[in-house]
Amino acid sequence: MTKPLRDELRSIPLYVPGKAVPDAVKLSSNEVPYGPLPGVTEAIASAAQHVHLYPDLAVVALRDALAARLGVDAERVVTGTGSVALIGHLMQAVGGSGGEIVYSWRSFEAYPITATVAGLRSVHVPNTADHRHDIDAMIAAIGPDTRAVLVCTPNNPTGPAVTAAELDRLFDAVPESVLVVIDEAYREFVTDPDCPDAVERYADRPNAVVFRTFSKAWGLAALRVGYMVAQPDVADAVRRCVIPFAVNAPAQAAALAALEADGEMRRRVDLVISERKRILTAAREYVPQVPDSQANFFWLPLGDKALAFAAHCEARGILVRPFAGDGVRVTIGLPEENDAVLDALREFMA
Repeated sequence: MTKPLRDELRSIPLYVPGKAVPDAVKLSSNEVPYGPLPGVTEAIASAAQHVHLYPDLAVVALRDALAARLGVDAERVVTGTGSVALIGHLMQAVGGSGGEIVYSWRSFEAYPITATVAGLRSVHVPNTADHRHDIDAMIAAIGPDTRAVLVCTPNNPTGPAVTAAELDRLFDAVPESVLVVIDEAYREFVTDPDCPDAVERYADRPNAVVFRTFSKAWGLAALRVGYMVAQPDVADAVRRCVIPFAVNAPAQAAALAALEADGEMRRRVDLVISERKRILTAAREYVPQVPDSQANFFWLPLGDKALAFAAHCEARGILVRPFAGDGVRVTIGLPEENDAVLDALREFMA
């Protein structure tokens, strides 16, 4: 590699987005299928009148609205271009020679990317046989160079969420010098009472960091708005890593409008949850090992057949997200789209 470029960057796996093909049923990117929430497009149009001006650098209105909603001080809230960007900034804030990040695998594929960019070594802890985080193994993997433990709950791409008992055990075992980072991108879809709201239960702990996004349940995937909640010193460090004016003005306006449509967001989430229950039951008739999901997608543990099933679906105009050798993640879509996936699965397994 040409100097002065870093040699280790060659090891970074490229992020693979959900495939998009014109006129296909796209169930590969965990998007919600119902369009923008009421008031969002109007807020974007209004903000577009001022795109010749820089947006609010501090994102004050959105930050304050989130702080009030979550019951935390505004100085503890940091916004960025999606939760994935903020995770990257946190990795930069704790990064440095010799540092390690512990996380379950398979999990969100951006984790190894952000860790390597920040100069951190990834420590992968295999998921359990039922595709969940192995919290005890993650605790055992923590060493003197560990800077943070990343918990994706619900886990992307497999779907299960981590329970309060598991997270309590993790916090009790981890020294306060190690951050416990909880990625709750799909929090709004969680129905299991054993799986806690991490902001409510853990945000006051000195080493807790919680990430959330507007890309999923709030329907703002194209605008890239995410936020994190942490103690003031951690929030300040991450804020210093965020690119100035990262959250643009239309995105800020859209996120504020989305928060005003909370009731409609909840109604749409309930539709997804209802379909999720139906589809999990049906999918298990063909693949009994399908794990529980607390997100807006489900996991087909097809192993070496993952790529073949994705190709089988694409030939029928359906796009899903395969992970070679592991399985296939399928977004919960509209009822007729979900039925098409089930038909494709039945044909494939036959």
